[in-house]
Amino acid sequence: MKDEPSDTSRLTDRTTRRRVLAMSGAAGLTGLAGCNTILGGNGNGNGNGDGPLSIGDFRGSGAFVQGRPAPEGTTMEELPDLSGSLSIYLAGGEGGLYEQLIRLFEQYYDDFDPSVELLPTADLVSRIETEHEADAVQADVFMTVDAGSLGAVADIGATATLSDDILSPVPDGFKDADGNWVGFAGRARSIPYNTNELSESDVPDSVHDFPETAALEGAIGWAPSYSAFQGFITAMRVNRGDEVTRQWLQDMLDHGVTEYRDEWYTSNNVADGNVKLGFANHYYALRVQRDRPDAPIKLAFTKDDAGALVNVSGAEVFESTSDSELSNNFVRHLLTAEAQEFFATRAFAYPMIPGVQPAGDLPTIDQLNPPDIDLTELADVGGTLDLMRDVGVL
Repeated sequence: MKDEPSDTSRLTDRTTRRRVLAMSGAAGLTGLAGCNTILGGNGNGNGNGDGPLSIGDFRGSGAFVQGRPAPEGTTMEELPDLSGSLSIYLAGGEGGLYEQLIRLFEQYYDDFDPSVELLPTADLVSRIETEHEADAVQADVFMTVDAGSLGAVADIGATATLSDDILSPVPDGFKDADGNWVGFAGRARSIPYNTNELSESDVPDSVHDFPETAALEGAIGWAPSYSAFQGFITAMRVNRGDEVTRQWLQDMLDHGVTEYRDEWYTSNNVADGNVKLGFANHYYALRVQRDRPDAPIKLAFTKDDAGALVNVSGAEVFESTSDSELSNNFVRHLLTAEAQEFFATRAFAYPMIPGVQPAGDLPTIDQLNPPDIDLTELADVGGTLDLMRDVGVL
């Protein structure tokens, strides 16, 4: 049987790993843009090899990361080690990507043993409610792609208050006022438009003007069955009420909107010129640009309405966790400079700390004009689905 490493050798190895990560950041991350080498590992940069990590392992690759400034903020080296077993419930369509980050943490910390269960958001929230009622929640941490589900879990009393060092780096509006959850990555509603057909000035500043704009008749794409679009409609209900939302949906149908199965397809059809513009989360246009550098697609943003919503992926710690210290430390790691660089350059999400820039030429999050609503109010997706079915959108 292979000998286990001694405590001294573990410490030496850990010190080396942490020094390599810190030194690579200090040397200037701009030179590492696009570098995904795992030092001493298998070289594929996906978190599955052995050996120390560089900041390049957390950073994406391609044109959007060329010349990026070094991320600022608390680094992993400055936090206590992640050590011990941690069970994580992970919900939503970006979960597979987020699991890559968890595996990078696992690689970096020898004694960290995370287990991840990935399920659709609605299924996992329902499961948590059932387990909480039976006083038998089977996880320590909940990570999800929208604030509505964070609010739903907090409302049933299943969460613990997060520590101040977790909450303080994140701006108000992207964390729970009572400290039950914190956002770690943002996504903005946006208007991808075809630059061969429109200029930015042709895109209305208000989403409510779209069905009244004659030049856009029969030229708009949407994906009403997609959860992000339903979150946008929920925000419209919160912001303007059910009757205004109902009328807007009906007016859009009358305007000849084209339906797509999701917002990735919507954005691609905008780039192909099949429609002039569409409704989509901001990162889909960036992914089109990444895969098709010459695609004629750019982003516009409306102002102070549901079309300008900025939602968050976030995390909370279950009250029943058997290791509160590790659970809080894990959530704090999601807000490190390394993790925020991961979200910005691999997921093309908005980082939640000011020291990390968004990818490409996106406006910074404080340059956007989202509506002033409590993100946890987006939990009423059921009412939105009823309204959309009643109008005939679904």
